Amino acid sequence: MAVLRFIFRILINKFFLTTVAFIVWMIFFDSNNLLRRNQVQEKLDGLNLEKQFYLQEIRKDSILTNQIMTDSTQLEKFARERYLMKKENEDLFLVIDTTADRHP
Repeated sequence: MAVLRFIFRILINKFFLTTVAFIVWMIFFDSNNLLRRNQVQEKLDGLNLEKQFYLQEIRKDSILTNQIMTDSTQLEKFARERYLMKKENEDLFLVIDTTADRHP
């Protein structure tokens, strides 16, 4: 019986009730509650993955740009492949691979 009285006194203590109310407020009702923080953290993780992808693409494009600027054969190859450019008196045949579009 003395244990129950002790627990009851702790539960009705004004400092304990204030602390519990503060914790409940911070978890559920505050503008920066746990649910909102979780959503923001997920969005941040997604943006960091996107950032890594774009940094890799920038590195690849920088290497390609450097190769094109320094080597005229690379420039010609790039122009022929990307923009379908051709020399005079030359025929151009475009082969399109359609096997990648098929779904098994």
